[in-house]
Amino acid sequence: MRYMTKTFFAGFLSLLALSLSGMTAHAADSDYPNKPISIVVAYAPGGQGDTFARLVGDKLSVIYKQPVVINNKPGVSGTIGTSLAVKSKNDGYTLFLGQTGEITVNRLLIKDLGYDPIKDFTPVVLIGNAPLVLLAPLDAPYKTMAEFIQQARAKPGQFSYGSVGAGTPGHLSAAALALGGKLDMVHVPYKGVGPLMADLMAGRLQGFFSSASAAVPQVKGGKLRALAVTTPQRMNSLPDVPTVAESGLPGFSYTLWGGLFVPAGTPQAIINSLNKEVNSILASPDIKARLDADNVSVPSNTPAEFTAYVKSEAAKFEKLVNDANIKSNN
Repeated sequence: MRYMTKTFFAGFLSLLALSLSGMTAHAADSDYPNKPISIVVAYAPGGQGDTFARLVGDKLSVIYKQPVVINNKPGVSGTIGTSLAVKSKNDGYTLFLGQTGEITVNRLLIKDLGYDPIKDFTPVVLIGNAPLVLLAPLDAPYKTMAEFIQQARAKPGQFSYGSVGAGTPGHLSAAALALGGKLDMVHVPYKGVGPLMADLMAGRLQGFFSSASAAVPQVKGGKLRALAVTTPQRMNSLPDVPTVAESGLPGFSYTLWGGLFVPAGTPQAIINSLNKEVNSILASPDIKARLDADNVSVPSNTPAEFTAYVKSEAAKFEKLVNDANIKSNN
């Protein structure tokens, strides 16, 4: 009898401890946030990811009544900032602005990362998708995407395209074009967009998949020609430029996307709160107008939908890297 009483009492204490632990965790979640939040960006200020982070961060600080600090940690293809974020506490106070490269591409091209962004992060919300634009010299003999493909196919090894580095969206989009169009083209990596654009204008390159923000001024300024865009839909600011899919490669879709991630194990209540508030921010007229002006599509999405999207992008790039035989950066 005494043994049964002790056993019962011990079991009761264990259940009470678990209950209190759960109540404490729930209270912590419901009190979120009660201190400043940091959004880590793996690149320097001024880029697409930094813009996403600042647009969302400014609004979140008002909603949550807590400072939201943008922490730029550039270097080594985004791996410095990614590593910092992935090793942070999973308490919702360190968010990561993850983009195509940091989440789906680096894991394929950089050895010994020390983390797996697919497993070690939990997707929270997709903020936006931005197109790339295939640019060509104004005086090039090809005026359309179809003509570019036709002439490149007729001159194997004689067409070259630029990028700002192996594994960047511009490089991978061109590699996908070469695969889909059965083209033999030469990849020429540059250390910056400036020298690349100068060589493209001079005709020393035949093409470059540029970000829309860098491409539109060059096209509207009459310095370069836009042949196609990489998104399934045409761009608002270049409505006469067809998509690559329209131009002979059905299903072609490569974008610069960015969204918020948290370290794996972050409480679901915090993830749901962030998702809800960021979706409301993206639907606000001023933010939507700003992103529309930059040709960024803003899809409302749940954490589960964003997770499925990230997995599909990871599979797409893994297949591309294998099929195109793209080598590791180190």
